[in-house]
Amino acid sequence: QVQLVESGGGLVQAGGSLRLSCAASGRIFGNYAMAWFRQAAGQEREFVAAISWSGGTTYYADSVKGRFTISRGNAKNTVYLQMNSLKPEDTAVYYCATASRTSRRSDDYNYWGQGTQVTVSS
Repeated sequence: QVQLVESGGGLVQAGGSLRLSCAASGRIFGNYAMAWFRQAAGQEREFVAAISWSGGTTYYADSVKGRFTISRGNAKNTVYLQMNSLKPEDTAVYYCATASRTSRRSDDYNYWGQGTQVTVSS
């Protein structure tokens, strides 16, 4: 069984910063990519950022490029999302996920965390 646990969400004012963390545990085999998705109330889940096993490849949604940075811990089973210059439209539940390859497509991700709420006030 694979578990992903997110942390670091909260309430922040517009222009502020938050750092999300996600730790993976359990029976994950091989080199896996990790990613962040988000889902705002009443909207579909959308891609935010992804990172390869080595950390050498990263993808970002256009809406967060230049403001968010995805990274992996040295142990490879942890992924971070540094979010700067936050906007009210970044308000959503943020999910981390794992996949066998680096992708922007949610269908490629097979394990998901429970999510952490990020709320940005104006």
